[in-house]
Amino acid sequence: MNINIQSISTLAIVVAFTFISCKKTGNVDEIAFAKASSTQPIPENISKRDISQEFKDYWYAGTAEISSYKLEQARYGEMRDGNAVLIFVTEDFLPEKQVKADRQDDQNIPVLKLNATKNFNTGIYPYSVMSSTFYPVFQEQHALKVTSSMQEWCGHVYAQLNNRDSFEIKSYSYFESEGDKEFSLDKAILENELWTQLRIDPSKLPTGSLNVIPDFSYTRLKHVPVKAYSAQGILKEDSYTLEYPTLNRKVVLHFTPQFPHIITSWEETYKDGYGPNAQELTTTATLIETIKSPYWSKNSNKDSVLREELGLK
Repeated sequence: MNINIQSISTLAIVVAFTFISCKKTGNVDEIAFAKASSTQPIPENISKRDISQEFKDYWYAGTAEISSYKLEQARYGEMRDGNAVLIFVTEDFLPEKQVKADRQDDQNIPVLKLNATKNFNTGIYPYSVMSSTFYPVFQEQHALKVTSSMQEWCGHVYAQLNNRDSFEIKSYSYFESEGDKEFSLDKAILENELWTQLRIDPSKLPTGSLNVIPDFSYTRLKHVPVKAYSAQGILKEDSYTLEYPTLNRKVVLHFTPQFPHIITSWEETYKDGYGPNAQELTTTATLIETIKSPYWSKNSNKDSVLREELGLK
C-alpha cells in the first residue's frame, strides 16, 4: 500500500471558467471555499456541517484525489481479477437541475463527488461498473444524487436517484423482469453516500440498527429490489461495517483513522452464483496508489504515465 499525496498550495487563485471535457469550474480554491461556506443557503431543518481548515486545504486546492485498487470480484460463483478506482473531487452542484454547475453562483451547493469504477472480465466478456455520488459538504443530509451504470456484452443497465421531497428513482435494464421503471422511496440511508461521508467525518457514520438502501451495483448484480433493508452499522477506529441480515450480505470499509481518511481496502461478502455454483464469496479491493491530480487536464498521450503510477494497465 502506497499513499503518495503531493503537497498542496493554500495560496488563493482566480477561478478560471472553461467548458473543456469534465474540467472543474467551481469552488477549487480558498476564495471559492470561503464564498460557498458563507453564502450557501441551508434549509432550517438541515444542520450545517463544520468544516476544518485541514479539510479546506486538502479538498479545495484545484485537484482531485485518485486511488487505484487491486480488485478480486465475485461473479457467477467464481473470483475475477480486475481493478477499481475511486475519484473524489469537490465541485458545485445545481440544486434544481441536480447536475454539475458550469459556473459559480450563490445558490449552488458545494459537494464532494465520488466517481467509483470497477472493471473485470468474466470469461470472454468484460464488465464495466461505475457509480457517481454527489454528497453535500456543508449540509448534514443525504446525497443529493446517485447514479449507477453497468455495461457487459449482454447489455447495460442504468439507475438514477434524485433527492427531492422523496427519493425519485429511475431504473433502466435490458432484462424483461426489470425493464424501465420510475418510482419513489421514503428517504433512508444510502450505502453509496457512506463512502463519501466517511471522507468528510467518519465519526458521524451511522451505527446500530439502520434502514439502508444498498449500493446500486449490488442490487443490479443480484437483481434484488431497490429499497431500504434492515442493517447493522458498526464503527471502529479504522473500519466501518454494514451487515444486512435479510440479504446475508456484509460490507467492510477500511480507512486511515487520521485525515484525510483514505479508504485503504474494502470487502463485500454475499452468496454469489447460481445453482450448484452458488457459494458465499468475498469481493476484495486493496489500495495500490493514491495521487492528487487535475486529471481533467491530463488527456494527452504523455499523461498516460499517470496510469502507470496508479498501476493501471
